[in-house]
Amino acid sequence: MFVGTLAPPSRRHHPHNTIHPALSPCRPPLTHPLRSHRAPRPCRALPLTCRVERTFTAIKPDAVNRGLIGEIITRFERKGYKLVGLKLVRPTQPLAETHYAELASKPFYPSLVQFLCSGPVVAMCWEGKDVVRTARKMLGATNPLESDPSTIRGAYAIDVGRNVVHSSDAVSTAEREIALWFRPEELVEWAPTSLQWIYE
Repeated sequence: MFVGTLAPPSRRHHPHNTIHPALSPCRPPLTHPLRSHRAPRPCRALPLTCRVERTFTAIKPDAVNRGLIGEIITRFERKGYKLVGLKLVRPTQPLAETHYAELASKPFYPSLVQFLCSGPVVAMCWEGKDVVRTARKMLGATNPLESDPSTIRGAYAIDVGRNVVHSSDAVSTAEREIALWFRPEELVEWAPTSLQWIYE
């Protein structure tokens, strides 16, 4: 009987029996240049093609007393806008009068001022692409009964005098109102990691 090292059985050379170098355990697998794993894009403020704006939005005393603060903020966050300023304020009469200065000639001006001073107001500054116009759409019509039910006023308000929220109607108005309600150091510059999932 022959005793010794057994040689492995012979194999016919066939393309299917050949191990591709890329699959060899002695070397890392090749990576397709178009499918290489890349680190996520570094976070940036916003794409250069975006029309970046800021708007002033205020949750009025009626909504604060009804416990709607979280509901309204959530609408803006889920939309994808960035909150850069937030504070709870008890407006003084001079602040309210200045805020509604453009409506001073209207017969309802005194009641507007009085109502804004009647309780706490949540002052907010939101930032994002076309945020001034879009925020107004999210709020709905001034008269809640004329608002689409999917809007904030359409969902949470009935009467014009208790329409829960305010938002600037133009970029120039937003700039004035933000400067009125916030000091520069109260606005926070930051870049959420979610921006790459919101903007192209």
